[in-house]
Amino acid sequence: MSANPRSVSQPGTSTISAAAQSLAETLPHALWRGNQMSTYRGAVIASGHAALDRELPNGGWPHSALIELLLQQAGIGEMHLLQPALKALTQQQRKIILLQPPHLPHIAAWSGWGLAAQRLLWINTSGSADALWSAEQILRNGSCGALLFWQSHIRTDALRRLHLAAQASDTMLWMIRPLSAAHESSPAPLRLLLRPAHNGIAVQLLKRRGPQHTQALYLAWPDNKQDSAAPSATIETQSFTPPAKRYTESNIKPAPAAQTSSASVAEPTLARVADF
Repeated sequence: MSANPRSVSQPGTSTISAAAQSLAETLPHALWRGNQMSTYRGAVIASGHAALDRELPNGGWPHSALIELLLQQAGIGEMHLLQPALKALTQQQRKIILLQPPHLPHIAAWSGWGLAAQRLLWINTSGSADALWSAEQILRNGSCGALLFWQSHIRTDALRRLHLAAQASDTMLWMIRPLSAAHESSPAPLRLLLRPAHNGIAVQLLKRRGPQHTQALYLAWPDNKQDSAAPSATIETQSFTPPAKRYTESNIKPAPAAQTSSASVAEPTLARVADF
């Protein structure tokens, strides 16, 4: 006796599919299909580069998230890439913090880009543990518009702590690391590889909440028609005095309130060195 094959359907399959579809529509920032662009729960700010904005979820740099920029070498145009977003933040009267930059900020270049120099804060610490502690406190405070943090070597658990702190803050966080860190795991939802290009920069989307993008983007810099001689200005600098207890990357804790007052602010000075 032969039996006709019959399709067997699991009970409740359609109900589960409908529930999953409903959940995806309710929480688009937390659940998305691999072939579709996701969305961020928080706000974004336009990068100022139309080709890049088209490839970023929500069309811009996300607030409240860790963004990693992986550089072939320092000074290839990473600051030029961020200039439109930083200018928008300073126009909102928000401060920009540079933490452990590889070179002194070039105040003439900042002024030439239309960035308010009085909104720029440069922090240099004595070691990576102090820098990580400072970054976490800046994010927890939430009074600044953006934090640019240069760090060559950092543990994954420290990155996770910074990402969690950024999620609870409105401060934008750009983590600038060497290209060799591309193979390391990271909790950052957005990771970009930057390489130099003629009169511009090549940007490859290593990680994003959306479909894979394997082709690099070429972003050309607009012609600079402004006078190269920018007016003199001052830059606020801060000398960091670490707490008495040393912190390690695996044990980063906020310092007691009595110890945080030991940080001293230096008099504004004029920084005119190589642009980065």
